[in-house]
Amino acid sequence: MLGEYRIEGRRAAEISASVERGIGAGQLTPGQLLPPLRELALQLGVNPNTVAAAYRTLRDRGVIETAGRRGSRVRARPSSTARGSIRVEAPEGVREVSDGNPDPALLPPLHDALAAAARRHAERPGRYGDAAVLPELARLARAGLDEDGVPGGPVAVTSGSLDAIERVLAAHLRPGDAVAVEDPGWGALLDLVPALGLRPVPMAIDDDGPLPGELERALRAGARAVVVTDRAQNPTGAVVGAARARELRTVLAAHPHVLLIEDDHGHRIVDEPLHPLAGVTESWALVRSTAKAYGPDLRIAVLTGDTVTVDRVTGRQRLGPGWVSRLLQQAVVELWTAGAVDTPAVARAYGERRDALVRALAERGVEAYGRSGMNVWVPVAEETGAVARLLHAGWAVAPGARFRMAAAPGVRLTVSSMTREDIESVADAVADAAGAAPARSYG
Repeated sequence: MLGEYRIEGRRAAEISASVERGIGAGQLTPGQLLPPLRELALQLGVNPNTVAAAYRTLRDRGVIETAGRRGSRVRARPSSTARGSIRVEAPEGVREVSDGNPDPALLPPLHDALAAAARRHAERPGRYGDAAVLPELARLARAGLDEDGVPGGPVAVTSGSLDAIERVLAAHLRPGDAVAVEDPGWGALLDLVPALGLRPVPMAIDDDGPLPGELERALRAGARAVVVTDRAQNPTGAVVGAARARELRTVLAAHPHVLLIEDDHGHRIVDEPLHPLAGVTESWALVRSTAKAYGPDLRIAVLTGDTVTVDRVTGRQRLGPGWVSRLLQQAVVELWTAGAVDTPAVARAYGERRDALVRALAERGVEAYGRSGMNVWVPVAEETGAVARLLHAGWAVAPGARFRMAAAPGVRLTVSSMTREDIESVADAVADAAGAAPARSYG
């Protein structure tokens, strides 16, 4: 059953650690069946309850899955293997269009904002016991949220979107709970959910975001939380429009106890209006990150939500990091007040490249999606072969396996570094590599 690998340990923690070591070393492979409880207990000379506790820990961590009498198996995508590791290293001479990074030329310089923050710090050094969120940051953030129709709520600050989402999920859910996620969707989120011991439930999407029937299906199946990207969805560029928002709000209204999390990481890089879903469930949160507009190293995300959710997040935050650097918060205040990012110009720059690529692919008979943001999603007939052919043609793209659960194969291309001269070349390469793939929703 396990080949030559021997699970070891006398305590539950030792047994679970042994299984994880085997997975990390590649000696226990995805889908591999683990020994039944009593059989492994007999081999190790321990009580079956000890093995049961070890398996329960592994299941809660998302490392294994249990299917009743069919036994326990290593997850097809164990949480110890990050989706980010499913990548193609670009050798010399191959263009990298897979990384999802913003165009450095569209990022504002940070030195003036950081220098201003340092001067403020010199005038009044930060101290233990100071407010975790700068009042001016909270005021500016709340004004922007109000302008976009986000319901009222307190403001917290976290170290990026994923940090905020993790904290909100942990504030409400317990291991084993189900979370509805977009499919295809953000690979880091698809890793995070099982790593927290939660169970991801895929929702198919189209250009307008999650399909209402898919959300309804996930909630009827017991999902206790749902995560929706409002704009610049990664990897497809989907945008929740006004009509789709009404449909999704109607579905959510019938499930008032579900936790709703909205990710608006496209804030300040897209000019599509926000149509928030918040307000129809008791527990909700909306997250806005600065990473795409100001650079990934400015690790700031603004979080708002219902009072209970934000209080739980900030209460737990106080017991860990305490607060996000107020120097960085001040730098964001300086950037916001200076209007450092020209949102229409940035959105237009990404949109021109994205639209040109989608149009060039359509002229070659290839269906592609990219309504907003910096990525284009291309369905392909066979993913591994398409990635390999594109690499041979000089383009390193992101394999769709990084972003999907049940969705059809595809590849993601980031347009940030593409010039007008690149578009025709990459379109030719994709057309040659993609093969025949049916045009439909991304699911």
